[in-house]
Amino acid sequence: MKFLVVGAGAVGGYFGGRLLEKGEDVTFLVRYKRQEQLLDHGLVIESVNGDYKTTPKTVVEGEDGQFDVVLISTKAYHLEQAIEAVKPFVHKETVIIPMLNGINHIHSLQQAFNQERVIGGLCFIESTVNEDGHIIQTSKAHQFIFGELDGKYSDRVKRIEKAFSGVNASVKLSESILQEMWHKYSFITTMSGVTTLFRQPVGPIRNMREGREVIKGLFEEIAKVMRAENAPIDDALETIQFDRFLSVEAGMKSSMQRDMEKQSAVEVDHLQGYLLEKARKHHIEVPILKSVYVNLKLYEQQTQ
Repeated sequence: MKFLVVGAGAVGGYFGGRLLEKGEDVTFLVRYKRQEQLLDHGLVIESVNGDYKTTPKTVVEGEDGQFDVVLISTKAYHLEQAIEAVKPFVHKETVIIPMLNGINHIHSLQQAFNQERVIGGLCFIESTVNEDGHIIQTSKAHQFIFGELDGKYSDRVKRIEKAFSGVNASVKLSESILQEMWHKYSFITTMSGVTTLFRQPVGPIRNMREGREVIKGLFEEIAKVMRAENAPIDDALETIQFDRFLSVEAGMKSSMQRDMEKQSAVEVDHLQGYLLEKARKHHIEVPILKSVYVNLKLYEQQTQ
């Protein structure tokens, strides 16, 4: 299969690199500056799960070609631009797999490429790109999950599963990908929310009783909004996610917190903002979510 990875950053660069490491046919759709960096210095992964370096194939916007699978790993605020850049590379059998956080991007992709081409995807990874363009991954978590939105075990997802088989990452084909995406949405929105609010990794926050109360309260608010939206979530989602939060590595930071530390843009509207909008729609009080949102929007104003 021919893979096109949109972006060669902390997510796409990592999983695309792992596919290359296995020997799959992978090309990265990148900007000119990143293309030059990759040509001059290679795609470099420095990871607790094993280092890897290669000089990958790249294309830039305006070029064309045909690919079997497109992995979209951009940030949500670059999605519209990514969609336009991808269009010349998509044929009638191309499968589009998003690796973004959140849920609203599925609708945008279906509108752009039609429902049949888009399947679900998500990942769990703590990684960042340093000033040299190297992908730095410091925790063991490097999971990619994908699947048909209707849960079917189709021929195309079987082929994708085979391509990912044996890569140096945890890859799972899910028959309930929508639920997995909503569950991940609740977790990442809470984790990014509290770590950016308190400017701390998860450990110091959960070590305080009051910190645990904020974490638990935010999970509860988010689950309430999701149920009002008829999202396919577990009846015990709040408890499941809170227990999981207590078990992650104490030094873990959210990607949004790392973006904030680098004075970069954040996905506040795509994550917290979308849920806040739905809370207003259903007249649900979400004071903790609102506090997180205000903090992030003030950060945006300061860095614009």
